[in-house]
Amino acid sequence: MRCTVLLIAAGVSLYAQPPVSFEKDVFPVFEKAGCRHCHNRDGVAGPTRLRFPEDGADAKQLADFGDSLVVLVDRKAPDASALLQKPTNRLKHSGGERIAQGSAEESVLRRWVAILARRSDAEVARIREQRPAERGGQVQGAVLRRLTHQQYANTIRDLLHEASDVANQFPPEDFVDGFKNQYKNQTLSPIQVEAYSLMAERMAQAAFRRGDSRKLIPCDYRGGKQDACRAEFVRTFGRRAFRRPLEAAEFARYEALFKAEKDFITGVQAVIEAMLQSPAFLFWMEDTARDDWKPYAAASRLSYFLWNTMPDDALLDAAAAGELHSTQAVVQAAKRMIDNPKAKPALDEFVSQWLRFDRAFAAARERRTFPQFSRELVAAMVEESKRFVGDLVWNDRNFMDLFRANYGFVNADLAAVYQVQAPSRDFEKVEFKPEHQRPGILGQAMFLTLTSKPEDTAPTSRGLFVREQFLCQQVPPPPANVDNNLPPVSVARPVTNRERLKEHTFNKACTSCHSLIDPIGFTLEKFDAIGMWRDRHKLLFYPDEHEAKKPMKEVMLDLDTNGQIAGIPNSEFTNPRELGELLAKTPQCQECITKQVFRYMAGRRDTPADVPMITEATARFRESGFKFKELLICLLTSRDREARGKALHAQRHN
Repeated sequence: MRCTVLLIAAGVSLYAQPPVSFEKDVFPVFEKAGCRHCHNRDGVAGPTRLRFPEDGADAKQLADFGDSLVVLVDRKAPDASALLQKPTNRLKHSGGERIAQGSAEESVLRRWVAILARRSDAEVARIREQRPAERGGQVQGAVLRRLTHQQYANTIRDLLHEASDVANQFPPEDFVDGFKNQYKNQTLSPIQVEAYSLMAERMAQAAFRRGDSRKLIPCDYRGGKQDACRAEFVRTFGRRAFRRPLEAAEFARYEALFKAEKDFITGVQAVIEAMLQSPAFLFWMEDTARDDWKPYAAASRLSYFLWNTMPDDALLDAAAAGELHSTQAVVQAAKRMIDNPKAKPALDEFVSQWLRFDRAFAAARERRTFPQFSRELVAAMVEESKRFVGDLVWNDRNFMDLFRANYGFVNADLAAVYQVQAPSRDFEKVEFKPEHQRPGILGQAMFLTLTSKPEDTAPTSRGLFVREQFLCQQVPPPPANVDNNLPPVSVARPVTNRERLKEHTFNKACTSCHSLIDPIGFTLEKFDAIGMWRDRHKLLFYPDEHEAKKPMKEVMLDLDTNGQIAGIPNSEFTNPRELGELLAKTPQCQECITKQVFRYMAGRRDTPADVPMITEATARFRESGFKFKELLICLLTSRDREARGKALHAQRHN
C-alpha cells in the first residue's frame, strides 16, 4: 500500500500506464519518424550502435530488435538515455528532431525506455549476447544474368568479329541501385525479345556478306567433308556462343536445323540466327548446380567482370581441362585477363556507370552565362575522368588519390576551363594551380557539371553525390508534399546559394536531410556549374524584354566554403582540398570503393551475408596501398570461394 501511495504521489499511476508493445506501439513511432532511413547498413547513421533490421523483418526479429535497444538506455537515469535524447534532439542529433518533444510519440518512447531500464543485469547480459547479428544469412546470387546492352555488343563483336555497335538500337537500360547490370532489373520485355530477334537475323546475314572472310567456319566444308564440318561448326560455335559445351539434345537440334537448309552457308546462318536468340546466349551463367558446368560458370564470371564480354578460347579451354577449380588458378587467369587490352574498356564501363557520365551528357547550360559549354566540351570532361581513373588503376597508383590528386588529363577546351596552359597533345597530364585546390575527381569538370543546374551550381546535388557514390550512404527521400522552392534571387536580394539554402535549416521537414548533404556541397562552391574556379559568386541580372535598353547588372558575393560530413568524427573542412583529403583517409569511403566494385561485379546490392567478403577485400585493398587490381582479384577469388562453398553446401544437403 505504501509503495502504491508513493508512486501516485510521484505522478506515476499503476493504472495510467497500459502495457506497451514494441512491435505494435514503439516501432511504428520510429517508422513515422523515418529513423530507419538513416539507421541501416547503407544509411548515413549506419556506423552507429543503432541499426534497424532489414526490410521484411518478422515479428520475432522486431521483438529482438526492441530488446537490443537496451544498450542505448541508461538504466540508472532513464531520462538521460541516448534512445530518448537523440531522436528528440535534446542531445545533438545529425538527423535533427525526429520525434517532437512533449508529443504522444515521445510518451510511447519514454514508456519503452522505462521498460528497458527495469531489465536486470542478467537480462541485459543475455540481450547483449543475442543482439541481432549484422552478419550472416544466406548469400544471394543469380544463376543466370542477362547480357547488358554493352555486354551483348561486346560478345557479338568477339563471337562474329562484328565491328559495328549492334546494341545502340535496343531500348534504353535503366540505372538500378547505381548500375545498369543489376539482375533484378534484367527481365525480358516483348520489345527487347523482338529486338534480339531482328538483330540475330541481321547478324547472321552480315557475317557472310563477303563469304567466310571472318573465318567463322573452322573446317573445310568442300567436297565430301560437309557432314564432318557441319558437326564441328555446331560444336565449336555452340561452345563459344553458349560459353559451355552443347548438350546432346542441343547438338542434335541445331544440326537438324543446319541440315534443313539448301547449302552449307545458309545452314551456318540458320544456326547462328537460332543460337543468338537462345536463352543460353542471351543469359550468361554465373552459377550452376551441375558440376560439369561449374568451371564454365567460373570462366563467365571472370570474363564478364574483367572484360565485359565472353570468355576467350584460352579461358574456355582452361574450363574444359578443369583448371579453374582452385583459387590459385582463378588468380592466374585473372592476372592474365587484367593485362589484356580488353580490361581497359571494361573498366571504363564500370567507371562510366559509377560516376554517372550519362548525367554529364544530359546536362544543359544557360548560354549567356556559359557560352563555352558544348557537347564537345562534355565529351572532353568524360574522357579526362576515364583517363584519370585509368591512370590510377593501370599504373598501380594509390586509388584513394581519386580524391586528392592535383592533376588532370586535359585538351585545349578543358585547359580553358581549368585556366592552365594547353598541353602539346590532347589529354596529356597537367598539374593544376595549387590555389585552385582541385581535389581529384571532386575538382574535375565532369563531376562539377553533372552535379549542377543549367544556370548555377547545386550544393545539395554535389553533397548527395558524395554521400551516395563515395560513402555508399542512402539519404532519406524528401517528405511528401514538401515545397522544394527556395527564395528567389533578385537585384533587390542578391544572395549566395548557401544563404538561399538556409531555408532548409528553418524547415524541420528539410533540415534533417539537408544538414547531411548541403555542408559537403558548400565547400565546392568555388567551382561554377562547368567546373571553372571562381573566387566570388557572380550573379548576372539580365533586363526583361520591355527593359531592353537597360544594361545587364552584375553582383559579386563572397563565398563561405566551410563544411563538414555529419556522422564522421572530426570531419570539418574549409576548402575542397581538405574535403578530398578527408574522404581519401575515411574508412567509410575506402569500404565504399569495395562495395561499388562488388555491386557491379555481383549485379546486386550487398547484404549482411556479404559483410565478411567486403570486410576482407577492403582490408586487403588497404594493405596493398589501395591498388585497384588487388581489389579486383580479391573480390573475384572471394566470389569463386563463395560459389564453391554453395555447391558443397548443396551436396551435403542433397
